[in-house]
Amino acid sequence: MPEEVLFKSELRQDRHEIAAHLRAVADKLDDDGALTLTGAGDSLTMQVPATATFEVKAERETGSGPDELSVEFELEWDDVDDPAGGADGGLSIE
Repeated sequence: MPEEVLFKSELRQDRHEIAAHLRAVADKLDDDGALTLTGAGDSLTMQVPATATFEVKAERETGSGPDELSVEFELEWDDVDDPAGGADGGLSIE
């Protein structure tokens, strides 16, 4: 399935700045679910439905140069909200 990038931002920031972005997302999800992404002259508003799939992935990328570690957080939903959702395997972040 082809992928269309609607918005992209990649900035090197300190942990406190990153935490502020994640808190803002959490606050919006607790509120009405409307997320507005703004950066580099672009802006996009998306409405996260009441039920979405939340994916957390930790990776190590090896190759030329030092290894690169990453943690990815992804919210995913169909254009048409499906209240049945995906598999429930449980998650804890500490």
